Amino acid sequence: MFGDLFEEDFSFISNNHCGKGKKSKPRDYEPPAPRDFTNLSGIKNQGGTCYLNSLLQTLLFTPEFRGNALFSLGPEELGTLDDSSKPDAKVRIIPLQLQRLFAQLLLLDQQAASTTDLTESFGWNSHEEMRQHDVQELNRILFSALETSLVGTSGHDLINRLYHGIVVNQIVCKECKNISERQEDFLDLTVAVKGVAGLEEALWNMYVEEEYFENENLYRCGACDKLVEASKSAKLRKLPPFLTISLLRFNFDFEKCERYKETSCYTFPIQINLRPFCEQTEMDDSEYMYELFSVIIHKGGCYGGHYHVYIRDVDELGNWQLQEEEDRLIEDKALRDTENAKEIENPLAVLKGILSEEESKQIPVDQLGQKLLERKGVSWNKKYRKQYGALRKYLQNHPHIFQFSPDENKVGLKEKHKLPFKSDSQGQDLRSPPQKNGVQRNSEENPPRLRDSSAGCHWFDLNDSKVQPIKAEDIEKQFQGKESAYMLFYRKSKLKRPPEARGNPRYQIPEHLLNEMNAANTELQKKRAECDSANNGIDLHLHLSSCYKFHNGALHPSLTWKESVVDLTIDRRKTLGDLRQSVFQMLESWEGDMILSIAKPLPAGLHLYQILDGDELTLDGIGLADGADVFVWNGKEVGGTKVMTGPDHEPVVVNVLRLAEHNEGGKGQHFTESQHVFSCSTKLRDLRRALAPSGGIILKNGSGPDKEVKNWEVFLEEDMKETVKSVGLTDGCSVLILDSHDQSFVNVSSGNLTAFTYDISWLQVKNFCRTEDEEKHVKITTTIETVMSDIKMKAIRELQLEEELANDSCLRPVSGSGKLLSPVPEDYTVKEAELKMGSLLGLCHGKAPTSTQLFLYFIVGSNQNASPEMEVVVEETASVKECLNLMLEKSGLSGDNWHLRRIDWCYEAGEALSQENATLKELNVCSGDTLVITEGKLPPKGFLKIPIWWFKSSSHVKHGENAPDQVNGMTCKLDALQVSPAGDSPECMPTDMDLCYAGSIEIAGEASLEDLKMQAMTLPCCQEQIVPLPSFLRAWTVDSKRPGKLLRNNKQQLNDYKLGARVEICIEPLQKEEHLGPHELLLRVQMGIPGERDYYDSTDLVWDISKECTTWALRQRVASHYCLPVDKIEIAKYFPEKFEWLPISSWTQQISKRKRKKKQESLQSAPYHLKDGDIIGVKNLLLDDSKDFSTVRDDIGKEKQKQLALGKKKSRQAERLQDHVFSEEKLNIKHRKPEVALSISVGVFR
Repeated sequence: MFGDLFEEDFSFISNNHCGKGKKSKPRDYEPPAPRDFTNLSGIKNQGGTCYLNSLLQTLLFTPEFRGNALFSLGPEELGTLDDSSKPDAKVRIIPLQLQRLFAQLLLLDQQAASTTDLTESFGWNSHEEMRQHDVQELNRILFSALETSLVGTSGHDLINRLYHGIVVNQIVCKECKNISERQEDFLDLTVAVKGVAGLEEALWNMYVEEEYFENENLYRCGACDKLVEASKSAKLRKLPPFLTISLLRFNFDFEKCERYKETSCYTFPIQINLRPFCEQTEMDDSEYMYELFSVIIHKGGCYGGHYHVYIRDVDELGNWQLQEEEDRLIEDKALRDTENAKEIENPLAVLKGILSEEESKQIPVDQLGQKLLERKGVSWNKKYRKQYGALRKYLQNHPHIFQFSPDENKVGLKEKHKLPFKSDSQGQDLRSPPQKNGVQRNSEENPPRLRDSSAGCHWFDLNDSKVQPIKAEDIEKQFQGKESAYMLFYRKSKLKRPPEARGNPRYQIPEHLLNEMNAANTELQKKRAECDSANNGIDLHLHLSSCYKFHNGALHPSLTWKESVVDLTIDRRKTLGDLRQSVFQMLESWEGDMILSIAKPLPAGLHLYQILDGDELTLDGIGLADGADVFVWNGKEVGGTKVMTGPDHEPVVVNVLRLAEHNEGGKGQHFTESQHVFSCSTKLRDLRRALAPSGGIILKNGSGPDKEVKNWEVFLEEDMKETVKSVGLTDGCSVLILDSHDQSFVNVSSGNLTAFTYDISWLQVKNFCRTEDEEKHVKITTTIETVMSDIKMKAIRELQLEEELANDSCLRPVSGSGKLLSPVPEDYTVKEAELKMGSLLGLCHGKAPTSTQLFLYFIVGSNQNASPEMEVVVEETASVKECLNLMLEKSGLSGDNWHLRRIDWCYEAGEALSQENATLKELNVCSGDTLVITEGKLPPKGFLKIPIWWFKSSSHVKHGENAPDQVNGMTCKLDALQVSPAGDSPECMPTDMDLCYAGSIEIAGEASLEDLKMQAMTLPCCQEQIVPLPSFLRAWTVDSKRPGKLLRNNKQQLNDYKLGARVEICIEPLQKEEHLGPHELLLRVQMGIPGERDYYDSTDLVWDISKECTTWALRQRVASHYCLPVDKIEIAKYFPEKFEWLPISSWTQQISKRKRKKKQESLQSAPYHLKDGDIIGVKNLLLDDSKDFSTVRDDIGKEKQKQLALGKKKSRQAERLQDHVFSEEKLNIKHRKPEVALSISVGVFR
């Protein structure tokens, strides 16, 4: 639909005329990439088959499984894949496909092989291949499928021969010495990971440690026929040639009822002696020695992840290349000092020294930084951070030196220069003295180290399609973490490979598979050659000069496209001479010289650029790209006309605009347009002579093809010597020609052109006066000096409306959202109205305000949805009161209990216009502002209208009981004050805050706090209270419906408190006078009831903080208040909004970087932010050793908050469910895929 939306309409030009870069060509078949430098092939992942790929690579690099077993079975036993479709043929598809896959992995020159045929033989569909499964489960199921598939063949015992072992469990009676035993067959050993340091310890626990039946846990002996003491043990009776070990990294958390992955450190050796774990120990040592050759690694969690495998190349089939000096380079980089190696000490040695002195293996990272500060006298951030980065990042960048704990919170040194776990002929660890039973268990103090014990055998990381060499030391990285070893494969050390097998991937492969792979490689080479030729082939479009003519500044075809252009495909690696020879052969009738020039289609036509020369150069070297256009000519002329070539003579298509006459261009259009072609080298004077022979001026639109935008500018007389290219005229640019009678739109001063034609503008006018279906938009040509009244008259004429409408209409700008803005005064010019070109104006009923009038919007109340927005025009000299009366009259409201407020940025009632006699102009009210009519009368100037609340502290009420109220340690009754607010009073406070509304007062801002208390005492509902003096009252501000700031000093003026216009005050009655100083803090302290989660009545505590406001000082003050020893109390601050208690204790004092002085702690700063009115809980440790400060009320409050948050969450989820999009991403709900059992379908061959 939009295929040619942005294409020029030049039908004679090829669709491939870009000529730059390689175009996309469809390929029926892209051959796979060849093997990389390792010469090993990976396996493609079908979406979730990484677990299968890892196991298949392990089996492939098990030479005895691959060659002696699998490849030894021929077609006479397995059948052929060609017969698989025959109904009666018993073709063993799984081993055949496995043979074929192994042959491809060994011989086929491709980066990665596909397992599609193999998984189809398993009976898997596409869904099965996308599911993630467990590799340990696959190992058992695949072996079972192979055993079933090979029934009746010479390979029927293939799996048993290589992987079968026997474990014997024995129970020995302590009395009669009778031995009861039970054998268990295994193809893999499952060993524990949780709570075990490594493989040796796990095997020790399984096959060396004994379990004893004694005391109440006795064993019934079959020989004795009674309950006796006995010992139970297990041993390995038969060892397989290949020992498979499955690590139990996935466990179940019964508390959380979910699975989790064990990521703790679990070591395993490259060589291991299994003699101590076997029943028979008298055989030769070689019978017990095993070497690690494969490690399957799992990265992720128990619900998903990725598998890859580290494999030892026993037959040396791969090419192993790795930088041998990698460790030395890392050390050099760590020791390099970029600023001054002699003056600045490298932190590596310092950190190693600190860690080596630690008795524990690992210490917290932040503690390491503290020890560095103690040793060097300067912190890491100050001395090393600028050069080496953060401390944790520096440690992580040196994994060969530092080792992190699994949670990465602790760090220690890696143990270097220690031998790996390798046993001698007696089964003894070479690093330590003999241990019992000839075996030493690995402990956390001595983790084993790995090294490559067999020269010539290297390790590779096979990660699906990617294969890369690694070092044996890299296996240590898989001891722990989210990416860690999951299956281990050992082979007997005595298994030796014949010399002819080393480096020979064809060894023992059947002849028919060799022939198939040879044919496949030949086909691959052919495909790659074809693909290479296709990738390097370029399509050229040859334009023949005999089929073109030159006119209007460019070349144009004189015939059809097929007759004018000849397509040629050629290899980009060929030379220009080869191209010229090919063109000669195609154009046998060509006579004379043949010149090849690069051509480029332009909007004006075909233009020629440089001539191609240098026949020895390749086409790619001279920049000839796919899809390029080449013009074939004699190099001089076309059709008898000389042709100018090169970028300096490019033809440019210019849009020429002229002001439209009255009947030109159609309704609303003010330009006529035509296109002209000029050469880049054309002088402007020649352009003017061609376009305005009778004289005039030229104006350029620098904005591109859209001529109806701003940025017009005049070409001055001195510009006439410039060329089209030098002044920036390009294809699509517009120029405006103004004849002498049109120059009234341009300012002329002293005979020189001084103004720019951005003065020429246009506006849109839409008719809002009528609703009939007629043309509603017109365009009006204007200048920046055009008066709005003239624009209105033009619009009325263009819209064909009655001219009488001009007396009762106005123009109003329309916003992007379609809202009508305030009308523009008719005596304003376009410039004064700040209208942009193309602005939309609405022609509306009503007179426009004059320059001395204001157009205002107003609403009643701050709820815009409940009250529609209304409009009014007032004089700017009108007072606020006059404006309010006008708005009340228009909105139909009566009375004088109203005032005006501005609307704030979030469209709510904001600042009040309190000066009712001030004019709107004096208060900076502007046209277009929105005001809010708010209920309530404003106090006189200089007065405050303050709501008064009576307060009895909730801390005076015993938790859980209706205890009598106490103030200053005395009881008082305030039940009579529990009245409901009336009129315009604030919202009633929650009852648990013990605040009751008393009324409101009007008081001068210059009045004192004492005057406010006196006036509050005169409120009707407070006259029953006996308050001798104002000093028997406390005054608090109300903050978030709670007592906030305590107001001190009765003689201080209210203005000095900076209370604000919307302050509310609560008054607290006292039983004795109180005169708090500026450095006295008022706290509510309450003693905990021993043995109960509750408190005694709270009392007021005044604490002088002029000297210090520290934890110790507060503890002393509280202890003195209760006459208790300081060390026998615990204190905590209560946060009622969270129902939480924060124990107040000393914390580590910080050290200033500059002055290195101890920074004095203050309870008024974080995290306590202690202030007046805070509740302090006290525990008497002599009677109650519980340090739990919470109460039952707190539990209930937290539960309510939790339920409230849960309700809000459910409400949000319900709102999302009502939306039309039900995607799991938007609901943030993670659904795990249902687990499906893994299975492989096998035919019946019995």
